[in-house]
Amino acid sequence: MEKNLLGVDIGGTKCAVIYGRLKGDDLEIVKKVKFPTTDVERTLASIREALQDLMRDCNLTAAQVAAIGVSCGGPLDSERGVIMSPPNLKGWDQVPITRLLEEWSGVKAALQNDANACALAEWKFGAGRGSRNMVFLTFGTGLGAGLILDGRLFSGTNGNAGEIGHIRLSDFGPVGYGKSGSFEGFCSGGGIAQLARSRAMERFQMGQKVAFCSSPADLESVTAQSVAEAAKNGDPLAQEIYRISGEYLGRGLSMLIDTLNPDTIVIGSIYARSGELLADAMQHSLDREALPPARAVCRIVPAALGDAVGDYASLSVAANALN
Repeated sequence: MEKNLLGVDIGGTKCAVIYGRLKGDDLEIVKKVKFPTTDVERTLASIREALQDLMRDCNLTAAQVAAIGVSCGGPLDSERGVIMSPPNLKGWDQVPITRLLEEWSGVKAALQNDANACALAEWKFGAGRGSRNMVFLTFGTGLGAGLILDGRLFSGTNGNAGEIGHIRLSDFGPVGYGKSGSFEGFCSGGGIAQLARSRAMERFQMGQKVAFCSSPADLESVTAQSVAEAAKNGDPLAQEIYRISGEYLGRGLSMLIDTLNPDTIVIGSIYARSGELLADAMQHSLDREALPPARAVCRIVPAALGDAVGDYASLSVAANALN
């Protein structure tokens, strides 16, 4: 049976309202409306307008829409449907987003953080199809996880399950989640850039050149992407930076494998784009650290949905709310 779903993807720089049709195990993206994220009042007004316009333009009544799903960075309270001051959304303090959407549309709404939403998307429609116990890692600007355990999304006692970026893997290292040597510090775009800037400065102080940075004055322009490009072009320093990230990725994955015994780990963003730079060191750490019987049944794969994951994520929250 075909079901109409609506999704709201709230990001730090842009938002989208999406209309999708769920047909069995397949999800069709029918229409999408995008607009910039500004202050909270104007953005909420834009969400309301886009939602109501989309329903009107697609001839959808409230009775014809099964659910609305919202994907947003945390912290948030998914049980109450409240956004609670995410660092990338200034002024979004105690915003009752699901209640507002229900008032505007007459349709039941559900909220999940972006890692959980992406986990649902990759599990149902991407690289995790067929999994029963799956971990999704964001590995983008930051590092978070969404957990599918025994065929259901697991969010913990108060929605904080999967905040693995906070785990400390070393006493020293790049800062992530406000903690030196954290999983996010080693395995995120920001963390890789920090590590690259530190190593580049060491080279500059020794009078050496750096392939991905022309001078100390340009250190702030270094990104994980620019380092990856240099590594793919054969630069040894850039390759070493990704080797370090891959080593700690393997350590962190070993903890997840030994603790959760998943059949699949799906890794997004940087791993999906540059996994070949991380794979050897990651595998070496896994071989050294993970419990062999648990490692043997776990496949580690890149995310499959690419740039469309945000669309699928919010709609997947809606689909999950039907269960």
